[in-house]
Amino acid sequence: MKIAIAQFNCLLGDLAGNAAKIADYAQRAREQGAAILLTPEMSLCGYPPEDLLLRDGFYRACAAALHELAQQARDIILIVGHPHQVGKDHFNAASILRDGRIAATYLKHELPNHSVFDEVRYFKKGNKPCLFELEGVQFGINICADIWEEQAAQKAREAGAQVLLVLNASPYHLDKQATRYETIRDRIGETGLAVIYANLVGGQDELVFDGASFAMDSAGALTHQFPAFDECLGLVELQEGKLVAGTCEAVAQDEASIYRALCLGVRDYIGKNRFPGVLLGLSGGIDSALTLAVAVDALGADKVRAVMMPSPYTAQISIADSREMVKLLGVKYEELDILPTFTALQGTLSPVFKGLPTDTTEENLQARIRGTLLMALSNKTGALVLTTGNKSEMTVGYATLYGDMAGGFAVLKDVSKTWVYRLANWRNTQGRVIPERIITRPPSAELKPDQTDQDSLPPYDVLDAIMACYVEKNMSIGQIVAIGYAEQDVRRVVKLIRIAEYKRRQSPVGIRITDRGFGKDWRYPITVRYQDEY
Repeated sequence: MKIAIAQFNCLLGDLAGNAAKIADYAQRAREQGAAILLTPEMSLCGYPPEDLLLRDGFYRACAAALHELAQQARDIILIVGHPHQVGKDHFNAASILRDGRIAATYLKHELPNHSVFDEVRYFKKGNKPCLFELEGVQFGINICADIWEEQAAQKAREAGAQVLLVLNASPYHLDKQATRYETIRDRIGETGLAVIYANLVGGQDELVFDGASFAMDSAGALTHQFPAFDECLGLVELQEGKLVAGTCEAVAQDEASIYRALCLGVRDYIGKNRFPGVLLGLSGGIDSALTLAVAVDALGADKVRAVMMPSPYTAQISIADSREMVKLLGVKYEELDILPTFTALQGTLSPVFKGLPTDTTEENLQARIRGTLLMALSNKTGALVLTTGNKSEMTVGYATLYGDMAGGFAVLKDVSKTWVYRLANWRNTQGRVIPERIITRPPSAELKPDQTDQDSLPPYDVLDAIMACYVEKNMSIGQIVAIGYAEQDVRRVVKLIRIAEYKRRQSPVGIRITDRGFGKDWRYPITVRYQDEY
């Protein structure tokens, strides 16, 4: 018996389009001899639907699409994820479509309510196993978070399941696949059930789903590994109820996986929202250089436009390096001198600034001129502005509201400065696109003479390590100091994190690549008196 996995890219809310994709995968699976097609969690509507799940009309539309799809389930069993309404109660569900009808519906047991998940807000829990039989084999169903706890898999085993089919919408972050393997092996060890794991692929706002569907036998051995970040139809074979080892593709790690996640996130955000292309400010610095490389790799050079906007403080090497990079990539490029606008604004403000010293006000003015120019180009062309700031800057507020933060999508929002360097170096190993001097010179905002980032911030290796401990691991000041970081540095970074919250709230959505980014999984108040003391 062959079981097919439809690892595909849903478009959230496109019920007809997603159903058509499922039907197409079913036809292809039938042609290759598959008896079952397993799809990801919420494959009918896309994931996460968020507050669409508060609207009864959404459930009615999903139910209608599911019934229509069921009529196409001939000579193959479809396992389809969808939202489900029973009276006034709502569920995260998976239905078995068989012989032209909905044969049974499984209701998800475990509702995640942490990090980026809010399922308790929308759904009630199911509590019963759901099995079906084919050719003498009993198949059980779990949905995503069910497999991360013991109870749902155990209930399936007690009901007689021999193989567990798991629908997933498991978002990517670094090292996530290793965690999935470990979790599935725990469930296999408890139940003795072989597991076939189908995961969603594609970008949805800040989330990226990496696919990387797989299968493990009842001993916990990996028998199949399908590609990450790409759609695919995967085939798993059963003989006498046991998985037969098949092809295991290598899954990208570290820099390669992050870079692919960034490209997929950009490609789907731009494509699914129907933007004709993107533009960004190219400064000659490493953040904008990496953002440009990702944009071109994701969309193609013809959909990317770079704009250099020099000021009196812009080094000539910044202009030269930017010109070299756009030649390497073949993107459209302009240079817009901001000095006349800067001078005019200084003249306008001079009566009210009379007698006051020059400070960050003048620095921010330059950034806001650039933001205004980019947004004007965006309005005129329809292209989306990509912001180029990184997670380290967003952590401590080293960014200008309505300046370098102006834009529609933040590619590096969850990428620390140290990872920016690692990704830039890795990208050049795949083909040189970033001039070496951009990577090796000290980073600078170039908003005043001889400026470097370290004039205002701790060294990035220190800043990023403290940020990772405090933001991503929820460690206390005392715990971070105990690791070996200077208390003065720790308290300084933590203070900057707290006072920069108002900026982060106004920042554009950006791609999540760690297990805690500044998006759905970061919810701190802006107005607050409490501060960590230790």
